[in-house]
Amino acid sequence: MVDVDLPDPGPDDVVVRTRWSAISRGTELLVYRGGVPAGQAERMRAPFQVGDFPGPVTYGYLAVGVVESGPAELVGRDVFCLHPHQTRFVVPASAVSVVPDDVPAGRAVLTGTVETAVNALWDAGPRVGDRIAVVGAGMVGCSVAALLATIPGVRVELVDVDASRASVAAALGVGFAAPADALGDCDLVFHTSATSAGLARSLELLGVEGEVIEMSWYGDREVSVPLGEGFHAGRLAVRSSQVGMVSGARRARRTYADRMALALRLLADDRFEAIVTDTVPFETLPETMARLAAGAPGLAVRVDYGGA
Repeated sequence: MVDVDLPDPGPDDVVVRTRWSAISRGTELLVYRGGVPAGQAERMRAPFQVGDFPGPVTYGYLAVGVVESGPAELVGRDVFCLHPHQTRFVVPASAVSVVPDDVPAGRAVLTGTVETAVNALWDAGPRVGDRIAVVGAGMVGCSVAALLATIPGVRVELVDVDASRASVAAALGVGFAAPADALGDCDLVFHTSATSAGLARSLELLGVEGEVIEMSWYGDREVSVPLGEGFHAGRLAVRSSQVGMVSGARRARRTYADRMALALRLLADDRFEAIVTDTVPFETLPETMARLAAGAPGLAVRVDYGGA
């Protein structure tokens, strides 16, 4: 923990008192372990990050707080911001998104994760009646599965080595299977496990001319992609999806703000609460990060800053 001095807010700024944040077990823990490749250091900077990789840096991008001062229409409102873990912060008013009245502030910390899932669905273009697997039942994978479950006639199966994720899948309204037992002949597979084994299994689950949407980020790790066996005969495809740019399928008609607003609206769905499996006080954040880096189980960890 370190103390920082807040800058004086300008006329177009807001001062936000943080109520909740969440920890990204993927990118945030990769940063914590020092796994950001030198060639991607600038691209992987979080908005409002202080410091440079490999560290020390302030990092994080899932913060919800109440506006204490700024434009009159925002004062007193709960807002989401892509900001590191910090008790108060000053940012331009354009950098915050108002949390809808029907979305609990504590659930709104998932906005960035659901936004990633929205972008992936825009990239993939799933259709009514598709057979779909989501390999990797982490925060992102579960968010993707939750959105897919709302499409009529779609068979959605979460696939993970951790059998405890079956209860989360049930709460989201989708099927669950261990990798060896997953249903094949898929039209689409979303891969979010960040493992070579998960990517290989994703390809195995595809039907003819199926497509893997690769959402994992591996940092500085090398990844093996099995392009033998039936890859060419099945005319399979692997396509990247990453939230840093609005999907090309919607880029001409949707802005970043549009995508963020959509993610916030979608969080009115109570099913997303199943993705939050742990809540810890802000004061324990250093110990919590060490525990997560050591492999502690669970999905989203919500950080409670105390106060109303």
